[in-house]
Amino acid sequence: MKIDWEALGSVFGVSLVVTVALVALFTLGIMGLSRQERATAQGGSAALAVTGAYACFAACTAAVAYGIYLIVA
Repeated sequence: MKIDWEALGSVFGVSLVVTVALVALFTLGIMGLSRQERATAQGGSAALAVTGAYACFAACTAAVAYGIYLIVA
C-alpha cells in the first residue's frame, strides 16, 4: 500500500483553512449580535450589525451545506 502524502497534506491544509474561516465567520456573526444588544441597551439602532450577523450565519450555513453536498455526491 502506497500513501500519497502530497494529497494527504493538501486535504489537511484545505480542511484547516476552511475550519478557521468558518470559525471566523461564526465569530463575526456573534460579534454582530453582541453589538446589536449593546446598541439596544443604549437606546440606539443596530440594523447594520444584525444584517451583517445574519449574513455571516447564512454564509456558515451555506458552507456547511456545500460540505455535506460534497460528501454525499
